[in-house]
Amino acid sequence: MHDDDNNSSLSRRRLLGTAGAAGAAGLVLGTAGGAVGHTALRDAPTALASVGSSAVPFHGRHQAGITQPAQAHSHLAAFDLSPGAGRREATALLRRWSAIAARLAAGEAPTGGAPDTGVALDAGPSSLTVTFGFGRTFFDRTGLAARRPKELAPLPEFSADALDRKRSDGDLWVQIGADDSLVAFHALRALQRESGDAARLRWQMTGFNRSPGATADPRTTRNLMGQVDGTNNPKLTDPDFADRVFVPSDGSPGWMRDGSYAVVRRIRMLLDDWEEQPLAAQEKVIGRRKSDGAPLTGGVEATPVDLDKRGSDGLPVIAADAHVRVTAPESNGGAAMLRRPFSYHDGFRSDGAPDAGLLFVAWQADPRRAFVTVQRKLDRGDALSKFLRHEASALFAVPGGAREGEYVGQRLLEG
Repeated sequence: MHDDDNNSSLSRRRLLGTAGAAGAAGLVLGTAGGAVGHTALRDAPTALASVGSSAVPFHGRHQAGITQPAQAHSHLAAFDLSPGAGRREATALLRRWSAIAARLAAGEAPTGGAPDTGVALDAGPSSLTVTFGFGRTFFDRTGLAARRPKELAPLPEFSADALDRKRSDGDLWVQIGADDSLVAFHALRALQRESGDAARLRWQMTGFNRSPGATADPRTTRNLMGQVDGTNNPKLTDPDFADRVFVPSDGSPGWMRDGSYAVVRRIRMLLDDWEEQPLAAQEKVIGRRKSDGAPLTGGVEATPVDLDKRGSDGLPVIAADAHVRVTAPESNGGAAMLRRPFSYHDGFRSDGAPDAGLLFVAWQADPRRAFVTVQRKLDRGDALSKFLRHEASALFAVPGGAREGEYVGQRLLEG
């Protein structure tokens, strides 16, 4: 780009923004034609200088951090209620956490409790979102087992699972996202400090996405395999978007109305094995071109995949076990969910392989009909599975948003 007034310094700063966006096109890594849908891109390019000033309201019908574009930095954390803590302590904790999250989302310092650390003292809100959820065990610990949703039934075991139970599940879940790393860490630290004697950290994971302004034009993000990731996430403009993602207003239980269910998976990518594959082999595994995400059946990224198309050899262009075929809605009875994942890199393993992959977060109205359906299909034959290891797993009920003066979960804890 260039600046008409020849101010080269300003020209370098005013990079066009893009959002790494909501999800990916397949269940596991994205690129499929169906379990998920079009990535949410920012409505318009924005100057880099505006990144810090962008704010997402904490209060609303739905919790923030579900339909918004995925930010550049994320922390996922699960807490367990401390021994002896129950409904009373959980109520006080959610009230404190909601108050802190609301202030931070507005770019204000938290009040009460421990003094502010000052980590993000000179930063704006940077599109900060904080989302809270309840795990299955939360209801036992608070004496609310009778109000536990049937959708929180334990996820079945899958053949690709190699789960570390210490990094799975949890009573309470917190998802933090921001376009500035210090703002994201500040929120995590503030909530962790405010947990006091009520809850203790069970696990925490740090993720990232492409930064706003990193590309010349808004486009779908890429995962650590280099694949365009987010082609077919459901769009807010889809007539059935709310039905797929949110519990209906007349749904049951009542305290979950306008809420959603989040499946969280830590999926390590076997990058050494993947990167040894020729480009043509990688594209065959996925069913899309690596360069631009277009389906192998032709067109551009947004072109629907033609699963019936055959090549000159008479064979299907999209292989029977290609990721886009296995995860396509027509292969799974129409099952779909909103994927909003983050990449992660936690250093290198003892064998020198990168400990890196995807922090998979998928939102749906009923995980039994969405995630479980598609993951079972993947389990039965997906060419991508040999390059992945599912190492942690959790499922959380994420209630609807809090109105001004309310806290998240109030309808459950005080109902």
